[in-house]
Amino acid sequence: MENIKLNIENSACFIAEGKLATYEPLVKTYMETLEKGTGLGNDFLGWLHLPSSITKEHLEDIKATAKVLRENCEVVVVAGIGGSYLGARAVIEAMSDSFQWLKEKKEGEPTIVFAGHNIGEDYLYELTSFLKNKKFGVINISKSGTTTETALAFRLLKKQCEDQRGKEMARKVIVAVTDAKKGAARVTADNEGYKSFIIPDNVGGRFSVLTPVGLLPIAVAGIDIEKLVEGARKMEEVCANENMYENPAALYAATRNELYRNGKKIEILVNFQPKLHYFNEWWKQLYGESEGKDGKGIYPSSVDFSTDLHSMGQWIQEGERTIYETVVSIETPNHELRVPTDEQNLDGLNFLAGKRVDEVNKMAELGTQLAHVDGGVPNMRVSVPALNEYYIGQLIYFFEKACGISGYILEVNPFNQPGVEAYKKNMFALLNKPGYEKESEAIQARLKK
Repeated sequence: MENIKLNIENSACFIAEGKLATYEPLVKTYMETLEKGTGLGNDFLGWLHLPSSITKEHLEDIKATAKVLRENCEVVVVAGIGGSYLGARAVIEAMSDSFQWLKEKKEGEPTIVFAGHNIGEDYLYELTSFLKNKKFGVINISKSGTTTETALAFRLLKKQCEDQRGKEMARKVIVAVTDAKKGAARVTADNEGYKSFIIPDNVGGRFSVLTPVGLLPIAVAGIDIEKLVEGARKMEEVCANENMYENPAALYAATRNELYRNGKKIEILVNFQPKLHYFNEWWKQLYGESEGKDGKGIYPSSVDFSTDLHSMGQWIQEGERTIYETVVSIETPNHELRVPTDEQNLDGLNFLAGKRVDEVNKMAELGTQLAHVDGGVPNMRVSVPALNEYYIGQLIYFFEKACGISGYILEVNPFNQPGVEAYKKNMFALLNKPGYEKESEAIQARLKK
């Protein structure tokens, strides 16, 4: 079976000859650092060999819980923020029919919706209104159970579920994915008797898609989690190769860091498949939270082509030359659709008649690549044989492993996120949260100036 492949040819031409080779000993060193757990953030390396450590029994437990939710719910709400929802949403949207939400639902095929990733009152009002008279369940994903966005949403959803379905059924259709021993969500799960899954202590949120954080919602959506894990497991093997040029994660990490040192401060992740939009969002958190610290870091951006060629294409083609692109390209679509002939040919498209739509898309991709390279934009291409669970699993692990190596090359801790706490402190102070009295006083004085 083929694996995903990385082509750096259109980036290497922007790099001085022999320069990339100087990264070989560095990459080897940092791969050893990851393996031995001797680097910064070594308490959070549980993702490194996660695919190969997932047992069949663990997957069966997740699938059994997913079956209960699928059989007893018309709608399942996934409550989480950041890494607690982005990975699941990325895979679900990549693997689902684009118009599934408009189709008549069959028994045992619940609609998956998301909450706890914002504090929009209208969003929560509209969600709770939609859920009225619906048989719904909740997957509450939070290590602490006190993250404001998720905790607020879960408080609303828990009450509504109990009021509509009764405490006994609510106990059956509310599942907690949380810490093993501590935190508000753990206490609630134990007190209420919810089925629960553990978020490993050594796996940070943005690396957690292959834990129950991602696997349970994905399984509830009817997606094959065994194939997803199998793909990740295969890429774990591939990305263990010490030869930088035979290891796509190592080569990607080295190339992007050299481009960064050459003034390419912004990386744009590109897809030509609308289903990958949320995969881009997952990737942005993975790299933004891992590398954006200590005054350093490549800014992760993303576009959906060819859509965004008609909005962002101008800037990419002729704007500041501080960017490079990484294109995720799906080689073979899952369906076939050909361009029909039109007698009048008013749109001038008869020259495409009989061709597959994907052929047009691929030429748009190639034409864009050539234009952008000519315009001074380095381009890397990640080739994915097909959009299915196995290859999405490969893609997830590839980017995770590359992120660990890249962060160490950048000389930051890729596994913490101290900056995320700054806004929380201010928000709690402004809301007069107990325990934040001094902060409240200070921020109010600041606002009065």
